[in-house]
Amino acid sequence: MKSIIKKASTVLMASILLVGLAACSEGNNNAANNAGSGTDAANGTKPADTKELYKINVYSQLANFSGKQGGWFAKVLKDKFGLEVNIISQNLEGGANKFATTMASGNLGDLVVFGSDGQDYRDAIKAGMVLDWTQNGLLDQYGKDLMANVPKAIEKNKTYFGDGKAVYGVGFDAAADGATGSADGNTMTYQSDMRWDLYQKLGSPKIENMEAILPVLKKMQELEPKSDSGRPTYAFSLWADWDGNMMTLAKQFAAMQGYDESGLLLVSADEEKYQDLLSEDGYYLRTLKLYYDANQMGLVDPDSLTQKFDDVSNKFRDGQVLYSWFPWLDSAYNTPNHTDAGKGFAMVGFDNQKIYSYGQNPYGGNRLWAIGSKAKQPERIMEFLNWMYSPEGVMTQTNGPEGLTWEMKDGKAVLTDFGKKALKDTTTQVPDEFGGGQYKDGTNQMNNTSLKVSNINPNTNEPYDWNSWSSVLEDNPNPVDKSWREAVGALTPHELLEKNGQIAVNQQLPEPAAIMDQTLNQKLNQVATVIKQYSWRMVFAKNDQDYDKLKTEMINKAKGLGYDELISWQADQTKKVFEQRKLNS
Repeated sequence: MKSIIKKASTVLMASILLVGLAACSEGNNNAANNAGSGTDAANGTKPADTKELYKINVYSQLANFSGKQGGWFAKVLKDKFGLEVNIISQNLEGGANKFATTMASGNLGDLVVFGSDGQDYRDAIKAGMVLDWTQNGLLDQYGKDLMANVPKAIEKNKTYFGDGKAVYGVGFDAAADGATGSADGNTMTYQSDMRWDLYQKLGSPKIENMEAILPVLKKMQELEPKSDSGRPTYAFSLWADWDGNMMTLAKQFAAMQGYDESGLLLVSADEEKYQDLLSEDGYYLRTLKLYYDANQMGLVDPDSLTQKFDDVSNKFRDGQVLYSWFPWLDSAYNTPNHTDAGKGFAMVGFDNQKIYSYGQNPYGGNRLWAIGSKAKQPERIMEFLNWMYSPEGVMTQTNGPEGLTWEMKDGKAVLTDFGKKALKDTTTQVPDEFGGGQYKDGTNQMNNTSLKVSNINPNTNEPYDWNSWSSVLEDNPNPVDKSWREAVGALTPHELLEKNGQIAVNQQLPEPAAIMDQTLNQKLNQVATVIKQYSWRMVFAKNDQDYDKLKTEMINKAKGLGYDELISWQADQTKKVFEQRKLNS
């Protein structure tokens, strides 16, 4: 991929994120003038190396937790940086309205996690609510690992958001310079996973396409109608709190066919193709029909209309759910107690799948870290961000503290006995000297990452992710992993999919997302509300007649609110992206 970053007015990236609010107040970048070393006369701050306790507020658009960061990560932050972190979750404290009121207050917090580089981020820059890292040597002095490890991510931010001069943030999941191909590790971002033990008991039936999973899941439910605690089991347990422009879980099967969402479109990772959500033969409506059929078969959890993601996670732990779209969610059930007994989730997939893979991205993704312009000691926060983008920081946030969950042996990282347990059963209790509490409670609750964990750690010459370490892959697999590997002839899902040519890699481009004008964005919000409301109603329709009636109403209402105009605009942006792919290939 060519590495030249062009001006932001050229072409727009496929991942078109289309939410935003106008800036509600103006601020300033005075904090940038306090970023140098030495005690500041105005606020009395001291150099970061004194490590006195510094309590900071982290405003996160991604966090699913509000309050004081606890556990092992809190202890790392306190011991290494003298930081105590209080997290303000936009998701839990009012959503988009929370951002508006916080902007109006004139202070976004000391550290800010943006869910995208869309309107909110741009408004915060315009209002002077986030700090320019180039002021007074803040980045040069305290961000050396950032500049060394993700130079293109820094340059992207300067080019597109800082008029070629200022740097206001850095993207997540950045890849090493020159990295190409799939950025997924042993597992994919999206997979079609099922209870492998039950699938084998059924004789491992052939599954040709996405709809063909339903009779298999029904037989699984008949094999195991009750969970560990005696509650009814279901193939699908859904939740709505991730919904954006659509019912998010209704785009998962599109991702297993090589498409991902972009506004109201589903765009192919590696072909010049796209579908609009309401396309009759498109994956979105096909998935709604799949869920409707599943509900008619008794396979959809009736709590799906009201529950949240945390509720579903607990149901996975209890064994109430038989199907997973995300391999990381499997781990809630795949604890040693279950897998040692031969019970657990694994990728089953279907014959015509081609799974969407986010390609390696040296420019960094569109979720951003930024420093609030009112931070009293921005150099302390920059030290933390710099560490997050260093090998030590990535190893810690991904795998836990060295000495607790892992250690170095003969130049390679290996799991400790505690790590082997805690990384698979995150409810494991952490020793007090490492912060106490359950392991999962100590993970980074800000809910953003830095370097892509499939990147190679230069200190071990292996990926950062513990699942990909040779010491783990070569260790005695649990009965579920052993059975799966023997059945498919591969060590990992990624290896199997790659061997079968079933991965569609999306080429990452540097250009940020297009921003709709306010009038069009208002139409988008109205159309998205209709699509979400009707999508859920269609899944739980009484019968086929009711389903068809609701679908017709959804399409007509969406079109009446400007759906076709929105699709025309988004299609134009997507065609430009296809052209840019050619230029960067």
